Amino acid sequence: MAALLVLLGGCTGVGGPKPGAPAHHREHGFANLNPTFARAPFWTRMKFFVTRMVETTFAPKRATFPIAANDPAALRANTTAPTVTWVGHATLLVQLDGTNILTDPQWSERASPLSFAGPKRVTPPALAFDDLPPVHVVVISHDHYDHLDVATVKRLAAVHRPRFLVPLGMKAWFADLGILDVEELDWWDARVVRGVTFTCVPAQHFAQRSLWDMNRRLWAGWTMTGRDRRLFFAGDTAYFDGFKEIGQRLGPFDLAAIPIGAYLPPVIMKQVHTDPRDALDVFTDVRARAMIPIHWGTFDLADEPLEEPPRLLEGYARERDLGPDRVWILKHGETRPW
Repeated sequence: MAALLVLLGGCTGVGGPKPGAPAHHREHGFANLNPTFARAPFWTRMKFFVTRMVETTFAPKRATFPIAANDPAALRANTTAPTVTWVGHATLLVQLDGTNILTDPQWSERASPLSFAGPKRVTPPALAFDDLPPVHVVVISHDHYDHLDVATVKRLAAVHRPRFLVPLGMKAWFADLGILDVEELDWWDARVVRGVTFTCVPAQHFAQRSLWDMNRRLWAGWTMTGRDRRLFFAGDTAYFDGFKEIGQRLGPFDLAAIPIGAYLPPVIMKQVHTDPRDALDVFTDVRARAMIPIHWGTFDLADEPLEEPPRLLEGYARERDLGPDRVWILKHGETRPW
């Protein structure tokens, strides 16, 4: 097994720069633009992965978070008011100008390639799938199991028939599932769907669903621009200077959804995830009026206590004189106008 892991780990390179293509394109995939970006050594990452799989399967952390009672009838009836509902993790129901949008939908019990092992939900989806209003658009940030779930996207395609907007390299993955209403976008590409402009924006992360496809598909954040509201969805990312450009080119934003969890140990996480302090730096850079922290309290993905990310965020926000009117720590299932 060890020899196989080394062999497969060595087969994941994406090659050098692609002549004539944007700087983040490679011969067989994609790369981050930050010149200081460096993943932890392979064996450090493999030890962490195996340890987390064992711990989350046989000795998972437990926590209880409050769940807000939402109003599915009101969500279905809403065709005008901009609202956001946090379903859990990176899954948001965004309602903007009569368009219902889901981000990184995940309704499954585990975020794992295995049905019997790996990170299990700590908090159930706080909006039942059957209570969703008609879903018109789904945006995907990248291909990790906690953000791109086979069962969920297949069910969405069958029941709601939305348009899927995805980063480069994902269209073939969806086609293998029989899902064809999919548009691939590169960083800074934009599409207008039902009057809302969706722009694919840079992030610092990586893509991988197996040992042999690392960085073959692109990772991204998304912006959504309606008649008089703008939302930034960071997806999954570390902090990097590119957020300033996003703010300059597409901001300011009325609302920013930024990840705050999965930051320990730093040797594994610092280059690919924002911690609560980093998230506030992103918030500042993109010039947002309000922020929703995501990517916490739903799956046990890292070594920090499950309750820690929002507590740290509140403390760091106070240090910067940012009150609850600017940093919205939502309950799972909570709906708020924006």
